[in-house]
Amino acid sequence: MKVSLFGAEAKKLTPLIESTDGLELVKKKADVIVCFGGDGTLLTAELQWPTIPKVPIRNSRRGIRCIAEPPEEVIQKLAAGELVRTEHLKLTCTVRHSQEDQLKHQFLAINEFSVSTALANSALRFKMELSGKPMGAASDHELIGDGFVISTPFGSTAYFNQITGGVFWTGIGVAFKYTSEHINHLIVPEDAEIVAEITRGPATLAHDNSSNYVNLEEGDRLTIKRHTESAVLLTTEG
Repeated sequence: MKVSLFGAEAKKLTPLIESTDGLELVKKKADVIVCFGGDGTLLTAELQWPTIPKVPIRNSRRGIRCIAEPPEEVIQKLAAGELVRTEHLKLTCTVRHSQEDQLKHQFLAINEFSVSTALANSALRFKMELSGKPMGAASDHELIGDGFVISTPFGSTAYFNQITGGVFWTGIGVAFKYTSEHINHLIVPEDAEIVAEITRGPATLAHDNSSNYVNLEEGDRLTIKRHTESAVLLTTEG
């Protein structure tokens, strides 16, 4: 099995990989990526290698998604084929700008997409549809607030949990940031399509822990739905 290492201190695992029968340390065309760090390391690895399974080994005070067992034990289980394959829903977000000269963007996320007002002293205005049905009680269905988060079950322990105080295991989560009207956070089916339009910006789109932000203006539209492929993790338990 060809293995690549990822993480700030991942080189510490080099002797372990090289001395384990059945494993070959490579820099390209790996069968699996061993992530050595915390949850942020895992998210970054998924952004860089979205189609390759990840083995997340904890090397951080924070890392609820990472394996807490000693690296030696995890690597031995990897070589022996004893790790458990788990698949996690991913989301895709397509951004279509109102200005025709701006390129369309598309992103993938294993945790969440977050849209926030870009001005600390000004609320964001937006409209949202869930599978074609508009949200919001106002006659024009416009929502006013600091923004919103669209989360996977995997990411529901992160930002979604900080907003709602809850987590979920199936579906797609929709959480709102300080809207002026009362609106419930939602868990919608995995096949739902979420469309949001910025009616007054500016706003910023972020996803997972990527440093690639997108500026949003009035008329820009986001379409978020389940991606055709899942994120694959190899862990010690299902």
